[in-house]
Amino acid sequence: MKAEKEKNIMRTVKIEKVVLSVGGTGDYLAKGHKLLEIITKRKPAKRISRKRIPTFGVRPGLETGTVVTVRKNPEEILKKLLAATENTLRRKQISENNFSFGVKEYIEIPGMEYNREIGIMGLDVTVTFKRTGRRVSLKKIKKGKIPKRQVITKEEIIKFMEDNFQTRFRK
Repeated sequence: MKAEKEKNIMRTVKIEKVVLSVGGTGDYLAKGHKLLEIITKRKPAKRISRKRIPTFGVRPGLETGTVVTVRKNPEEILKKLLAATENTLRRKQISENNFSFGVKEYIEIPGMEYNREIGIMGLDVTVTFKRTGRRVSLKKIKKGKIPKRQVITKEEIIKFMEDNFQTRFRK
């Protein structure tokens, strides 16, 4: 029965997307925008604040972050970003269907050189997983519900990352 479940293509785990983001305001945000453009060779989108947070100097309409989503061939960029963290992740960085980690300095990414205009800065990476059939819950016409067993657990993500990316996990 268990061998039968492993052969089921509806149970296979895939990477849906890799999201890179940098938060900040003003000049720091412009540098982060340029950094994401260099890393992914795609145009990042800017995020605009909707709330007022006086202690951080945030007001509605202020650009507070920049984001780029990689859906086509995310494995390639993920390998580079994991190499910056020495292929090591912490177990608490993983949740259902995704995991996140940070890269402290972009110069740790293989193939990246120091850029004077950007300086030293880091970025956040979020990797989202899916199974075949996820579109059923996302489509607009004839939308369906997906059962809880369709959720990808921590253990499945750990196994996927160990098998495909030789990632080590620590506490």
